[in-house]
Amino acid sequence: MLTAITRAVSSSINACELTFHLQQPIDVARAASQHRSYEELLRELGVRVISLPEERDLPDAVFVEDAAIVVDEVAIMTRMGAESRRTEIESLARTLSEYRPIKYMEAPATLDGGDVMRIGRTLFVGASSRTNTDGIDQLRDFLAPYGYEVKAVEMRGCLHLKSGCSYIGRNSILINRSWIDATQLEGFELIEVPATEPNAANALLIDDTVIIPASFPETKATLEERGFSVRVVDVSELQKAEGGVTCKSLIFNA
Repeated sequence: MLTAITRAVSSSINACELTFHLQQPIDVARAASQHRSYEELLRELGVRVISLPEERDLPDAVFVEDAAIVVDEVAIMTRMGAESRRTEIESLARTLSEYRPIKYMEAPATLDGGDVMRIGRTLFVGASSRTNTDGIDQLRDFLAPYGYEVKAVEMRGCLHLKSGCSYIGRNSILINRSWIDATQLEGFELIEVPATEPNAANALLIDDTVIIPASFPETKATLEERGFSVRVVDVSELQKAEGGVTCKSLIFNA
């Protein structure tokens, strides 16, 4: 069964790590309400949601995607690029251990799950400010025995690989080419986000439905014109923390 692990918004989210966004006040209550709506949308689409309690002292902990890479055979707990976030893995590992054997990345590796775009048995990994060569190499070593291929992708100007491109099904990738080296993505149909919505390339695919933030109506129209089924969700408060729609859930087959 398709399962999503989520975590409630931390009351300390205003102290979140920021790299490319300027700090703006985040309405914590509104962010929590938006996150619950996000979880409800996942349930509506047939996903079983395991909602973990907030980590009050870990401002970024709602962004569970960054803490682990989960494939059918194993869960790999990452060593995130922001040192302040590394203890987020502890409670998440306890939950994931009910579903997968657990492995841990070790220093000097750093890797954020938001830098990993999985398409079948290939994992494209962004060489970002949060993910280094050692992290990419360790991920490759962990997954090679199970027949997965790991490919590094050059990127710039955005936090994570999936800030600039996301797989949306039908052999298609939603992309902001100014941030991602598209030469690494040959063989896929690349759908460019509108120039007026440069942050719209982060999308979450659930079966045949593409979820995007409600703040990107032009991208929604572009995808619908191409025949994609699109659902939107308001995550405006979490976007202030450099969050998108993929980073608030860790999705796998249980």
